Amino acid sequence: MPFDTKFKFMTIFSEKCYFLTGPTACGKTSFALELAESLNAEILSMDSVAIFCGMDIGSAKPTREEQAQVRHHLLDIVEPSRDFSVADYMRHAEESVREILERGKAPLFVGGTPLYLKSLIFGLFESPPADASFREEMKALAQIEAEKGNNSFLHDKLKKVDPDSAARLHPNDTKRLIRALEVFSLTGKTIGEFQTQFEKRIPDETSRRIKVVDIPRATLHERINFRVDQMFEKGLLDETRQLLKTYPDLSATARQAVGYRETLAYLAREEAGETPSFEELKEEIKAHTRQLAKRQITWFRALFQRDFQF
Repeated sequence: MPFDTKFKFMTIFSEKCYFLTGPTACGKTSFALELAESLNAEILSMDSVAIFCGMDIGSAKPTREEQAQVRHHLLDIVEPSRDFSVADYMRHAEESVREILERGKAPLFVGGTPLYLKSLIFGLFESPPADASFREEMKALAQIEAEKGNNSFLHDKLKKVDPDSAARLHPNDTKRLIRALEVFSLTGKTIGEFQTQFEKRIPDETSRRIKVVDIPRATLHERINFRVDQMFEKGLLDETRQLLKTYPDLSATARQAVGYRETLAYLAREEAGETPSFEELKEEIKAHTRQLAKRQITWFRALFQRDFQF
């Protein structure tokens, strides 16, 4: 059965978009404002958490003042209770880019989500459509296993049929684990076999329009620690409480976002009558953010086939 869902975004805009990327907390936002001014550009968020309404502090979303300085797009475009696929992001991105170009501005994508960047450069791979019954079955089985104390059911299942994807995905990334299992179930092939477009070389014209923010690792870690402290000073705990109140059924993507995942667990322990350590919460988020930055750097090295001095 043929599956033809490739989204060829960059076949239209490959010579008209700019990209600014780098690991979390490396200083992309301030650099983006300067770059946008020099390029006469408008900024499009390339962040898989900033797309959600109400998730402002934990995603380090640009402030109102920063958004007033340069027009921003792809922020607050979906409620965090909803699933939001890469294809959804691409559709929103294409619409925004068309509008920006019609205004005579340059589109500048800014963010650190590697899959968004890859998809914008190469397009989305051909893949089978969603199978709702399979997804519900996997969610139900995972829930049953979780009640037995087994929280790695999906990850273990994926290891058996697609160890490469299992090694790449976090054991709690339910959405992507199920998608990888779904693709294998429908086609007998791993999801990696469909993603061959990511093996292509970035065209020179596009490569010249991509900037990766490069700072020393020690400096990056200092910036991460400072950012996490600032997030709590700005009210991350209260924001997360309000998030749960407004959206009781957060999507898996929203729940697994670094900063929110740990804070949600902290609040759940409070609700259960425990007295979790606030300092341990901050240190946990700092550690997980450093791990995220390390994974991002690895992805960028592989994508651009060069070493960065982080």
